[in-house]
Amino acid sequence: MMDAEERDDADRYRAPALDKGLDILELLAEQKDGLTRAEITKLLGRNASEMYRMLERLVARQYVVRSAAGDRYSLSLKLYALAHRHPPMNRLIAEALPLMQRFSDRAEQSCHLAVYDRGNLLVIAQVDGPGTWGMAVRLGSRVGLIDTGSGRVMLAFQTAEQRAHMLAEHTKVKGEVTIDRDALEQTCEQIRTAGFSQKDSQQIFGVTDLTFPLLGPSGQAIAALTCPYLRRIDEYVAPTLDAVTAQLRETVEALSMFREEAS
Repeated sequence: MMDAEERDDADRYRAPALDKGLDILELLAEQKDGLTRAEITKLLGRNASEMYRMLERLVARQYVVRSAAGDRYSLSLKLYALAHRHPPMNRLIAEALPLMQRFSDRAEQSCHLAVYDRGNLLVIAQVDGPGTWGMAVRLGSRVGLIDTGSGRVMLAFQTAEQRAHMLAEHTKVKGEVTIDRDALEQTCEQIRTAGFSQKDSQQIFGVTDLTFPLLGPSGQAIAALTCPYLRRIDEYVAPTLDAVTAQLRETVEALSMFREEAS
């Protein structure tokens, strides 16, 4: 418990408006499908007018997004974007790299980890396979949100409001293939059902992109781990596509458990 001096300091440095905004963000962080303004007002024990003003400012600053119908509010991905420049992102990379290296050694394939960043995906970690040949995405590359396995998995494991916000922020990268919005929604539904994405690369012939989401506590993707699988056609017997898929799934599950234990 706080002593009298600590309570005095807490009262002296109170910032009511900031507290209201943080209360809203923390509340929405726990909600998978968002909340109405009335629900937010009731749960926080505030009056409707102050919640209206605060929500309008959070929407204007893009920390919160409205549903298409305009009656529900949920977190945007802006906090994720800010976190990219914060030590927790470095911690994610530090945790992921040993597991990615172990996967690449077993699967004899490369892999890369990408996160959402300002409308597309940013590659924050990459490991080469151990063989003579390989397919690698350069560290720090920005890859398309619409036509890559990483992008589609990131879109699939978001709320509808967050997905709309990501698509609104999206700008085409060089060579990006367009896709109809309805077709994209169907693809996202298929990925959610399967739990991962397996598709022929839309950038390079002969590559099969395998992608799994790294899910946060709310069940939304905070990163995507991709293996651009190359099939050997000589006499060397390399791990099969099915075997590599299972190994990539195990890698993501191990990383998720590690993060839960560390939190």
